[in-house]
Amino acid sequence: MSRELVAPLTGLAFLGVSLAAFAIGGEPPDAKRPVGEIIAFYVDNKDSVIIGAVLAGVAGALLIFFGAYLRKVLSAAEGPGGMLSAAALAGAAVMAVGIAIDQTISFALAEAAQDVEPGAVQALQALWDRDFLPIAVGQVVFLLASGISLVRHGALPRWLGWIAIALALIGLTPIGFVGFFGGGIWIAVVSVLLALRVRSATT
Repeated sequence: MSRELVAPLTGLAFLGVSLAAFAIGGEPPDAKRPVGEIIAFYVDNKDSVIIGAVLAGVAGALLIFFGAYLRKVLSAAEGPGGMLSAAALAGAAVMAVGIAIDQTISFALAEAAQDVEPGAVQALQALWDRDFLPIAVGQVVFLLASGISLVRHGALPRWLGWIAIALALIGLTPIGFVGFFGGGIWIAVVSVLLALRVRSATT
C-alpha cells in the first residue's frame, strides 16, 4: 500500500519542496535596484540560492509525476481518447519547464555574479524578474483542463473542478499571483484526496 501511495502524494511533495526552495533561496533584489546590491545578494547567498534552485528542480520533476498520475485518473473517467487529461499533463510539463528555466537563471547568477560584467548581472536579473510566463501558461492550462474534466466527468468531487477553473481564470488577470499560490494549494488538496482514495481502495 505504501508504494501505491507514492504516486498520488507527489503533488503534496511538490508543494512542500517548492516552499522549501523558496524559503532557502530567498528573494533577490529587483533589477531596478543598484547593480551592486544585486551582486552582493548572490555573492552573500550563493549556497542558499543554488540549493534553492536544485530543490525547485526537484519540485518540477515531482509536478510532472503528479500530472501523469492525475492524467491517469482523469482519463479513466473521460474514457478512450480523452483530450482534457492529456492537456492537463501537458500543462504540468510546461509549468515544470518554466520552473527549470527560472531556476537556471538563479543558478547562473549565483555562480557567476562576481565573474561577469555588472550590466550582464542586471540584465539576467531583469529576465529572472519577468520569466513567469511559461510557468503561468502551464498552470493555466493544467488547472483549466483538470477543472473542466472534473466538472464534466466527475473523477473527483466537482467542486474541485470549479475551484480549478476559477483559479485558472484568476491566473489570466493582473492578480495572477493569487491563482499561482492557490493552484499550489489545489494540487496539494487533490494529492491528499487521491492518496486517501488509494488507501481506502487498497484496504
